[in-house]
Amino acid sequence: MNGADSARSLMTGIADALVSVIFAPHCAGCARVLEHPLEGAVCASCWMNIPLLSPPLCRTCGDMLPSWRAISVEMERCAACRRRPGAIDAGRAIWMYEGELRAIVHAFKYEGRRTVGRRLGDMLRLTSADLLSDVRAVVPVPLHPWRRLTRGFNQAADLAHALDLPVVHALWRSRATSPQAGLTASARRRNVRGAFQCTRALLGSSVAVVDDVMTTGETLNEIASVLKKAGAARVVNWVVARTFPTEQMRSSWSIRKSRPTRAT
Repeated sequence: MNGADSARSLMTGIADALVSVIFAPHCAGCARVLEHPLEGAVCASCWMNIPLLSPPLCRTCGDMLPSWRAISVEMERCAACRRRPGAIDAGRAIWMYEGELRAIVHAFKYEGRRTVGRRLGDMLRLTSADLLSDVRAVVPVPLHPWRRLTRGFNQAADLAHALDLPVVHALWRSRATSPQAGLTASARRRNVRGAFQCTRALLGSSVAVVDDVMTTGETLNEIASVLKKAGAARVVNWVVARTFPTEQMRSSWSIRKSRPTRAT
């Protein structure tokens, strides 16, 4: 390390200490005071505590499957995707919507701590590496204009721009929708039906739809259907986290959490 680097490192350390003492900013994940606030809104320990999903995964929705021994190559899909095929061709998430990841997403989305978007985008790109080769554009899930105005930004757009792929704002949310949680399957489909419009032709394109959390999958399936009607040849779904639609799914994830791949 030369003299200039040493001086820069010293000044950064002093600035870190001053910000930490004067403002005492808290980590978005664990709520402890950040020792190095200039490095971001989340401490290194919280980032390390977020596992990454690892195979076997459902090739359609990205849901965890119990084990390779329990499936065949032909049936490399979860029961829900086999039972009701949708418009989504493939999907991935970083991890489940719980613990540090849930707290970070909440801070990102509702507290405006937008600096975490780049790191989440890096993690999402890592978990989606096997789907990157044919993706030509990223489409963020749009917010209703009123919600976009009150929040001040669209978290899905921030994530999309962090993926280092061309971002295409091809969707318009024509009406607000109720939260999907708590609705029946048929009510979920009705809730999002006709809520999105595609604003440009996507003839032959392979696109990735990006959002922060997937609750039921009905919103993303509706979007995939709209994009395919506009000419998209393939639609994949990338989300930061996903919730548990069933207790069986929660049990499967809990069993495999004991041997996760860690985020770096």
